[in-house]
Amino acid sequence: MTKSIDFYFDFISPYAYLAHNKIKVIKKQENINFTYKPILLGGLHNLQGISPPAFNKSKLKHMIDDCKLIAKKNNFDFVWNSKFPLNSLNLMRGYLFINSNNKDLYLNKIFKAYWKQNLDITNDEILIDILKECKIDKNNFLEGIKNIQIKNKLKKITQEAHDKDIFGAPTFVVNNKIFWGQDRLEFALEEYNK
Repeated sequence: MTKSIDFYFDFISPYAYLAHNKIKVIKKQENINFTYKPILLGGLHNLQGISPPAFNKSKLKHMIDDCKLIAKKNNFDFVWNSKFPLNSLNLMRGYLFINSNNKDLYLNKIFKAYWKQNLDITNDEILIDILKECKIDKNNFLEGIKNIQIKNKLKKITQEAHDKDIFGAPTFVVNNKIFWGQDRLEFALEEYNK
């Protein structure tokens, strides 16, 4: 079995976007295998009985400032999305449905649209434009995300995350050890290199 770092993510998490950008930099420099595990963050919060920061005014303000600080330090383009939070259900199902050849491009385009271009990625026209850029057939995509197997797969991965005591995104899992938060990626890398 190939060793990897499992990366639990949801497009609506700004910290997952920041972590994804860090991963892209790392992959250019090192041969490290990351396995992207899409979860529905809202569903995970419900399973864990957590009230997300987006619904707490003080936490939200801190989160916005914190993300901008991290992006600036790492020289990542970042804009807080004015439509935060959105329902990412169809986007996360989409990641599971699309062909593996399109996954990286889809990831990059969706993250970029939401956290760099301040777009409403749940808007049909915007999503269809992104799908075109990724060379993904929109009708196939829109039917595919309704497939019961895809729906169940997202539920299963989210439930597995809950069962592992994962409560947020991003979370990294290496050697059955959990590292929560984009700022814990370096510790996940240390564990991976042991």
